[in-house]
Amino acid sequence: MANTIFDLSGRVAVVTGASRGLGQWIAMALAEGGADVCVTARDEKSLSDTKHKIEAYGKTCITSSQDVTDRSSIDETLNKFESITGAIDILVNNAGYEQISPSLDVDEEIWDRIIGTNLKGAFFWSQAAARRMSRQPQGGSIINLCSLTSYVGIPTAVPYGSSKAGLLGMTRALSAEWAPLGIRVNAVAPGYFRTAMTEGFYQDENWTARMLEKIPQKRFGNASDIGGAIIFLASSASAYITGQCIPVDGGFLASV
Repeated sequence: MANTIFDLSGRVAVVTGASRGLGQWIAMALAEGGADVCVTARDEKSLSDTKHKIEAYGKTCITSSQDVTDRSSIDETLNKFESITGAIDILVNNAGYEQISPSLDVDEEIWDRIIGTNLKGAFFWSQAAARRMSRQPQGGSIINLCSLTSYVGIPTAVPYGSSKAGLLGMTRALSAEWAPLGIRVNAVAPGYFRTAMTEGFYQDENWTARMLEKIPQKRFGNASDIGGAIIFLASSASAYITGQCIPVDGGFLASV
């Protein structure tokens, strides 16, 4: 039974921002779980490594360049994927952008880029996917990448935290509205994972030591940590779960 309810065979997943880091790990986990995976990034060439790794699992991988802040191109990208796969069962809104800055120095350009990527992009990708999922007997699963900043305030990350807190609210609201359509909307909130986007922090040994002291498990997250949560929310194992956000953080939030 356990193998069956977590099995993603025959399903098609879309992961935005999948060229590296969490997005690549998520795409690989979905392929390992049995899904065929469509992936996007601003530069399609940057997806070649992700494509190779997904195909190593014996699964189909379709790539496309797409800027999540460009609403007009979302339908075009989904139409491309759907014309090849025939369906879209899972959407993971992973594409994100962060720029650390004192709040007094934040300008409109920084604000718009962060909110546009992390919140606006996730909403319109969800909307476009839901229109397709609602026509399918099996419905679909949408998973948003929230953050610890969806729950706690982090100095110098106000635009980012605002976008991720908004994403948590959006997850809850869409789950309530789309449940009758057979669409589940959930989220994960990754804690401290060492990725290309966050590498700068980990170069500071003092910062690394301070963070490890705050994490009850005394370690940073890895690929399998985020992959397990994603497979759970994408699969029928979570069929009666919607509107929830799972912190994947080694106990950080529970100990704050």
